[in-house]
Amino acid sequence: MESSTEARTLEAKCYCGGVHFLLDVPVTDLPLKAYLCHCSICRHNTGTLANMHANLSDGVMPKWIAPSSVENLVSYQIPNVGYTPKSCSTCGCHIGAVGNDDWTWTLATSILSDHSRSVVNVASHVFSKSSGDGGLAGILTHMQGKALGAWNPDDGQPNAAIAKGEVEVGTDGGERLRAQCHCGGVSFTIPRPSKAMAEHESAKHFVSPLDPTKWYGTLDICDDCRLINGTPVASWIFVPIDAIEPAIGEDLKLGTIKTYASSKGVTRAFCSVCSATIFFLQHSRRYNGVPVADISTGLLRAPDGAMAESWITWRTRTSFEGNGLAFDKDMAEGIIEGMKKWTAEKNNGKVLTNEI
Repeated sequence: MESSTEARTLEAKCYCGGVHFLLDVPVTDLPLKAYLCHCSICRHNTGTLANMHANLSDGVMPKWIAPSSVENLVSYQIPNVGYTPKSCSTCGCHIGAVGNDDWTWTLATSILSDHSRSVVNVASHVFSKSSGDGGLAGILTHMQGKALGAWNPDDGQPNAAIAKGEVEVGTDGGERLRAQCHCGGVSFTIPRPSKAMAEHESAKHFVSPLDPTKWYGTLDICDDCRLINGTPVASWIFVPIDAIEPAIGEDLKLGTIKTYASSKGVTRAFCSVCSATIFFLQHSRRYNGVPVADISTGLLRAPDGAMAESWITWRTRTSFEGNGLAFDKDMAEGIIEGMKKWTAEKNNGKVLTNEI
């Protein structure tokens, strides 16, 4: 029988290494019970379709590895919420949250070096109704052949409210889709693809191959995005920056945005207040000479829900499947197979695998 004092040391690290620590977790607490949260706070606070957390026992605290330190964390205070999200001040990675009263940690398990089933049990979805359309919970329905459960508050409870976006109209009379982080420090709109965009030879990389009035979207399980978002799945649409309103330049500066050069020729942008992922920009990728930015879809306020199907055609193939399979084979397989089934239904059986 395992001793109640025996512990296993886990390592957690963000992309840039500004946040890097060890956790001595009692073996009786393992595997950690992780849940995928689809509430509007988690989606708009990360910029992704869902956040994934596990509660740590009282007294389990980060043991910082120099030069990383607690000083590298940013705290985001949310009124009337009993916890404070924590993120890396340099790359914006979500690290977890700390209880306001008991100081216990809730860990973003995506930053762990080991995400095997002996360490993390992905137990369920929570607040999936908050997404409006099921969101990622409608895709990642099974792991290891077993259905993932879902918990939602009873209808009528205050925390059961679904925040729905509204159709907006631009100065040209055309539809606009709002993208906004949780704190509201970054807010902008995008139009539908223009006829000229849809007919351009580059359109196959960012305009829906099935409907020229929609953008093309993908799920992404690469290591870089996981460690910069602090969530297991990134999701993107691709929009020339001159279509974004208000106008932004190639420096991506808008509102409370902070940028981070994650690799040569790549700039990432996140909110400096709430740390939501906003943009990914590969500067060499252009349309008519204009940079094409990846927009993180957890920001979108589509009236029909988190997947914004009235605005996005989703690709069948998940991006960077190899990275995801290496990090967590069971979860990645669930996402990859789930996306095949979900898109087969949504795209009338069309299998979309072309490069974006």
